[in-house]
Amino acid sequence: MLPAYEELVAWLPELLAGLTISLQVAALSLLFGMPLGLLLALGVIARSRILKTVSLVLVEIGRGAPALVLLQFIYFGLPATGLTLGSFTAAVVALAWNTGAYTSEIIRASLQSIPRGQRDAAEAIGLTGVDELRYVLLPQALRVALPPLLGFSILIFQGTSLCFTIALPELVSRAYEIGSGTFRYFPVLLAAGCLYAAVSVPAAILVGHVEKRAGRYAER
Repeated sequence: MLPAYEELVAWLPELLAGLTISLQVAALSLLFGMPLGLLLALGVIARSRILKTVSLVLVEIGRGAPALVLLQFIYFGLPATGLTLGSFTAAVVALAWNTGAYTSEIIRASLQSIPRGQRDAAEAIGLTGVDELRYVLLPQALRVALPPLLGFSILIFQGTSLCFTIALPELVSRAYEIGSGTFRYFPVLLAAGCLYAAVSVPAAILVGHVEKRAGRYAER
């Protein structure tokens, strides 16, 4: 049997390959999910009843159903309708939906936190609804929403660990493969956990720094 450090060195390329896939899934989920969250937030507060209803349904399903259920539904359920997605695409779609649903509530709350006087002032100087949103509301709302959005991004990265259930060769899946071949589950899963922490801990420190800066800005 190899010494522990030699085992880790031998496993590291495989684990890093899995970590790369986890990061790719997380990045794409956020890339598509956060704009979706903005659209859903605007839809929820829209005056159109149809648009509001559709947005609410998407938000409630995305928030109410666990990410694991969304993954299973999109990967295993959609083929029954004739639509088959690969594991990578299914993972991105499911986590983007989940991201959009949760971030829509963050963005909506941030938009509604802006004082009514800001809206009145925008209307008074003749800004259109689009310009009001673009130049007055969104810059302030996104500044408020940034810390919780960054915090949620960490959760989505950690949530990619669920993708092993749809045969995506991400970090946890690679760790299980190594464990099943060597029967050394504890050290390899511990190594995988350390890789998650190597990304999540610095990201959490960054979120804390952003929150402090946002707090100082709010006090001005």
